[in-house]
Amino acid sequence: MVRAIQFDRFGGPEVLQVRDVPIGEPGPGQARVAHSAIGLNFIDVYHRTGLYPLSLPSGLGGEAAGVVSSVGEGVTHVRAGDRVAYTAPAPLGSYSQERVLDARWLVKLPPAISDQAGAAMMLKGLTAWYLLKRSYCVARGDWIVLYAAAGGVGLIASQWARHLGARVIGVVSTPAKRELALASGCEQVVLADDDVPARVRELTAGKGVPAVYDSVGRDTFFRSLDCLRPHGVLVSFGNSSGKVEPFALAELTKRGSLYVTRPTLYDFIRERADLDAGSTELFDLVQKGVVEIGVHQTYPLAEAAAAHRDLEARRTTGSTVFVP
Repeated sequence: MVRAIQFDRFGGPEVLQVRDVPIGEPGPGQARVAHSAIGLNFIDVYHRTGLYPLSLPSGLGGEAAGVVSSVGEGVTHVRAGDRVAYTAPAPLGSYSQERVLDARWLVKLPPAISDQAGAAMMLKGLTAWYLLKRSYCVARGDWIVLYAAAGGVGLIASQWARHLGARVIGVVSTPAKRELALASGCEQVVLADDDVPARVRELTAGKGVPAVYDSVGRDTFFRSLDCLRPHGVLVSFGNSSGKVEPFALAELTKRGSLYVTRPTLYDFIRERADLDAGSTELFDLVQKGVVEIGVHQTYPLAEAAAAHRDLEARRTTGSTVFVP
């Protein structure tokens, strides 16, 4: 038996329960991993509330780091004793002391990267990778807008974008987060309560930006469109304020023939070669000090509900990690 977080109904943080659950040995293509650190992500909130539906009862979480305990038949890229990290779409279950999962998602952690950094960087770091290198390929000199710039993805993406030569306009919710974003790669930072499109136009001499990366969703969708230059791209990659409502395609026409994409990480790492490519690039930047993984909060796994409350209340910055 291992300790894990599970839930039987959708709802607030109070639905999360600490339970002792059985764990078996890995089957073909699987591995058993003893977790040393577990990542918290906003997608966990979407799963808990039912915004992203799943079958109940369910475990929670898709990001962690630890040591391989054993592997099943056919697994050759990792073996017992290897330090690994992963982000995996399903089934959920990283909120646990130990678990069995499809080994295809596991990547070896370099010695220079800590377990906590590994647990905090797989989903968020690979998200930054596909945002900047796949959804809209940032070019040197580009102005871009990045919402939640002081969050886990935001702090990684702003550092990475600066490395690529972009000029980042971060959007944050508080003055304290503004200072953090400025220290982490943003050239300019706008408070979310301000007139964001007006400030973006002012900073770009009225032109707008080629890309907006928006993890907020419903409350910021049209403001994000209004930040774009003609033919610009809105990359809507999260729903922290709720799902974007259906809209008329003419809204894109009248703003300059805009593009909108709603990507998800796992479509960019579906093939093992892509997962390896993204992970290698991410690990390289972290080891070189180009990107710092800021683990700003840690919680015991048993306090998962408290961590969710803090995340939803915007009391967190950077990455948050559970310790089993």
